Amino acid sequence: MKRTQTWVRTVDTKMRGRRSTLAMTTLAVLTLAACGSEQPGPRGERGSSADAVSARSDAGDAAFIKMLDEVARECPPPGAKRESPPAPVGEAPTAPAGAPPGATVPPPGGAVEPVAPTAGPEVELDARDWCAGVQHEQRVAEAVLQLKQPDPAQVRKVLNGLGYIDERVHGLRQSAAVTTFVIDLRVKGGRLCLDGTANGDLTEVEACVAPKDGPFDIAKLHRRS
Repeated sequence: MKRTQTWVRTVDTKMRGRRSTLAMTTLAVLTLAACGSEQPGPRGERGSSADAVSARSDAGDAAFIKMLDEVARECPPPGAKRESPPAPVGEAPTAPAGAPPGATVPPPGGAVEPVAPTAGPEVELDARDWCAGVQHEQRVAEAVLQLKQPDPAQVRKVLNGLGYIDERVHGLRQSAAVTTFVIDLRVKGGRLCLDGTANGDLTEVEACVAPKDGPFDIAKLHRRS
């Protein structure tokens, strides 16, 4: 009888050990399965988030291009060469007296009438860029001039409100009371950009010329000295 009890205890101990091992194995399998089922979730969420950001970026780019087309709606087509009116014999072509230098606060009474430049970076622009540049100069100068203390945050807000997206605004910084900025307006093979300065009392916005290809680099701009 004692042998029988000992054998039963031994068998019972072995069975409990096997059940314990089986339970641990089952738990490990369930844990791995749970981990595997959770992994697609975060990846899917990250993918959805990236898609949303991309969609917003595409929408912003589309709105920006639409704004550029609207501003230049009365300008020549892209790539058109600018023609200057012939000057009288013996006289060099000159701009009308009192004409605005290009990119400042517009004169009272309406929009700036484009005056063909004879010097400066504007001579490098094609007819469309030059025409559009005058319109951009006016609308940006008018809006920024309304700021009493044009710090970078306020200037950015104004530019965004006009349709100039952050990706196209460069060099926005303040030194003392002066805030400077540059806007990349290159599109359809153009080279146009704007160079702006504001301090609350004076706002100057002038056309500049950027390299046709490659990343926008302020150091490579051709602007008025």
